Amino acid sequence: MTQPSQRTISFQQQCIYTAMLIIGMFITVKSSPLVYPTAFVTPTSQRTSPISTSICKYTIHQRDDWPSVSRQQYYNSLGTRLLQSMEDSDTKKETSSSLGEILVIVLPLLLIYVSNQWSRYSISYLVDFPDTTSISTPEASSAISAFKAMNIDLQFTEGQYGFVASTAFTILFALSSLIAGDFADKYNRKILTLVSCSVWALATIYTSQAHSYNEVLLARVIMGGSCAFSIPAAYSIISERVSKDNLAFSNSIYGSGVYIGGSLSSLSLLIDESLGWRGALNVIGGFGVVSIVVAGLFLPSDDDRNSDIVSQEDIINTKEETNLLQNTLSLLSIPRVRYIYIGSFIRFCSGLLIAIWKATYYKEAFPENTAEFAIVNALIVGIIGLSSGILGGSIADGLSTWIQKQGIDKDGLKSIISEYFDDQTIRLLLPIIGSLLAIPFFYLTTHTTSTNNAFEVAMFWLALEYVVAECWFGPTTAVLQSSVDSSKTGQAQGLFVLTGALGNLAPSLLGVMYGNQIAAQSSSLSSSQVLGNLLSIGVCSGYLLSSVLFALAVNASGKSDRYVSKEVCQ
Repeated sequence: MTQPSQRTISFQQQCIYTAMLIIGMFITVKSSPLVYPTAFVTPTSQRTSPISTSICKYTIHQRDDWPSVSRQQYYNSLGTRLLQSMEDSDTKKETSSSLGEILVIVLPLLLIYVSNQWSRYSISYLVDFPDTTSISTPEASSAISAFKAMNIDLQFTEGQYGFVASTAFTILFALSSLIAGDFADKYNRKILTLVSCSVWALATIYTSQAHSYNEVLLARVIMGGSCAFSIPAAYSIISERVSKDNLAFSNSIYGSGVYIGGSLSSLSLLIDESLGWRGALNVIGGFGVVSIVVAGLFLPSDDDRNSDIVSQEDIINTKEETNLLQNTLSLLSIPRVRYIYIGSFIRFCSGLLIAIWKATYYKEAFPENTAEFAIVNALIVGIIGLSSGILGGSIADGLSTWIQKQGIDKDGLKSIISEYFDDQTIRLLLPIIGSLLAIPFFYLTTHTTSTNNAFEVAMFWLALEYVVAECWFGPTTAVLQSSVDSSKTGQAQGLFVLTGALGNLAPSLLGVMYGNQIAAQSSSLSSSQVLGNLLSIGVCSGYLLSSVLFALAVNASGKSDRYVSKEVCQ
């Protein structure tokens, strides 16, 4: 709905603004005959840093990276679309995406994302290392173990497994993230999504037929490169096709694929019991094929993207090649975006420390409760983590809508909050508060071994930690998307994925520190106490630092230093 305080521009006023715009540009051209202005028009309400006291509704953004063109070509293109751009922006503000419209967009992408996560993490549940230092001979294990465990069948060690499960996948995944974001901004995102899913599904099926470690390694490298391409494309599609007031909620639904895929990865153990590791990988690859078919049938076409913007291609017949480095530097020149990336990297570090090391910690701290932990952890991740993520997105969108509403006294709560937040940055309250609340909960879950019913108490605190901590993802990506130009959302999301990939350094560093402390242990602390201390320090300090960085992002400028705006006023 149009906000009461916003001015509705009539057709006559639009004509006056258009005339003023053309006259102003004509004067500019006459005064600088060798530099032709190249610009596009967007509603003021869509700027990353709205000015509440302004009566101006539209902004001309001067773009240095667009090529000079003839006056006739420029004015023909701009003049034919200016009024339509104004009318379309008013229509979009009055329209909020319904739940059905959101699900039509998000569910096919979610299915692809679940396949992405299941294919990626299933390998962790299809290996089994006996309590020996080597598995170099087939006699070391029975035939049934080789049937269920990939490492026994293919004869590779713990070190080789660690490399193929994490490093081999992450290196190309991280490098591909930047390229994937650039591709999402340039090419058909539906096709990009379907092709990338096809590649990792085939890589999963190829792994099921492997007869050597090197074949598994090759498949994991290919999988890492392909998995990076679907995520920026998906977030870019959601950002473009879902109304802004439902963006965090929609991102959270899509992000729930992490928890669904993680739960299915755990269930791979059951598939492995009956079909073996090769059969399990065939099932996972088959799920990817089904996801491709469903997404291909139901995901809307992407052929009409960016049709509501004054495009370069409508001004000149040749398409300017986009420089990846320049786009990256342009995004990083926005202070708010920089803080979001750094805060997200720290937040990913904390999350990955938990994901990689919590099973090891709880098995060492509560060895008699290993089976119970497997079940309880699956429920916490699959139900509580998923619910927290979706609820966090919904609350963030509600806060954004609330701060836009009128009728609250100037001395009221809204006035106080409005001094620090706008309708976009208020979403960052979720990751700020959630990270701070998670600090005591995680500390308590790693320091309850000496209490009565210690395991149950530890699981209680872990569940609370997931409730408050996992609400951060959707709101953060929504603010990121609203802070960048719509033509660079894919690139922005690719950099965001890269921060998560780099976050894998934290578990590796903790592993080195843990090994060194165990080797040099001279105190009475047990290995679980050493690991618990390291985890609590790493995770809790990461939560604290990320909340500070997200708070800094709130007050940081949402404008690039290289991005100049001029307002068209009455």
